[in-house]
Amino acid sequence: MRSTTIVAARRAGEVAIGGDGQVTLGDTVMKHQAVKVRRMYDDRVLAGFAGSAADALALFEKLEARLEEYNGNLPRAAVELAKDWRSDRALRRLEAQIIACDPEESLLVSGGGDVLTPDDGVVAIGSGSSIALGVARTLTKHTDLSASEIVREALVTTADICIYTNTHITVETLSW
Repeated sequence: MRSTTIVAARRAGEVAIGGDGQVTLGDTVMKHQAVKVRRMYDDRVLAGFAGSAADALALFEKLEARLEEYNGNLPRAAVELAKDWRSDRALRRLEAQIIACDPEESLLVSGGGDVLTPDDGVVAIGSGSSIALGVARTLTKHTDLSASEIVREALVTTADICIYTNTHITVETLSW
């Protein structure tokens, strides 16, 4: 997937999710300051997307509707979204991935029906995901940085390496 990079990390009563702001069309950068992470369900859920913006926004709407339907139960809403995404004729053509986080869970949701929870609370999607994931996991294991600092550093390093990721970074956090 040639897209953005979204990464999430957990640490000590905080979950953070961040993404870069670059939008590309083919081999051309069209925009530098897009925001690809957002708060949902009365600021109790964070979500970020990689892939087609229009597709991801449609999926965000579906996720928000499922969160409302299931009273903020993120795992249930994510499973229902994945089922819809995989089985609905129009939705299954959408090309995007989503990370969604609340105080208890960090989930990766895909159109293949995947709803994955990482063992260590670190998850990444998009073109720079393997770089961001490696950096975030290393920082989680070997530093005392906060979740938001880990996410920011992972994205800065990824932007140095991945041509589809830039340094206009947006980070959202939930604390409890």
